[in-house]
Amino acid sequence: MKRSEINFLIRSATECFEKNGWALPPRPRWDLTDFGLGDWKKYGLVLVNLAEEPEYCEKLMYARQGMTTPAHAHRKKKEDIICRSGRLAVKVWAEHPDTAAGKPTRVPLNHEEHTVASGSLIELPAGWRVTLTPGVYHEFWPLSSECIIGEVSTANDDLHDNFFVNERVGRFPGIEEDEPALVRLVSEAAS
Repeated sequence: MKRSEINFLIRSATECFEKNGWALPPRPRWDLTDFGLGDWKKYGLVLVNLAEEPEYCEKLMYARQGMTTPAHAHRKKKEDIICRSGRLAVKVWAEHPDTAAGKPTRVPLNHEEHTVASGSLIELPAGWRVTLTPGVYHEFWPLSSECIIGEVSTANDDLHDNFFVNERVGRFPGIEEDEPALVRLVSEAAS
């Protein structure tokens, strides 16, 4: 991704958070990805890591209409995906989508257990949440022009616990420096 695109998305996310009353902590830990696919308008997500503890984590995320987080699952992580503003679509599968056709999966929606067919689309209006357990494949995208998405989960391990259906997916973007950075991303902190 170009640094100018990263800066644009950080500015857009900041404006959306402020417009919706979400105050960021001092020195927010920004994370941003095009999932290594080179088209952030189709596959992309902006994240702010709010809590990164050994037992749990919390993220505030931002996506524009058209930006999808590709289908993936976690071996260990259990997470709640929460629509904080806008409308969010979440598609779920009981297991890898290639083998899950027609298989039911149990998904807590607002803490109430529901059984849905693999490949079902769940629409979350603002305030609603879906709980995703390890092994449940999922992808999500905004139905509204912008969406603020929350995540509260058990410990997060982006390098070893994300299993994407598309094997070309990479978690962190390559960066082409075409203007000065507004912030350093989480993926740049070690460099």
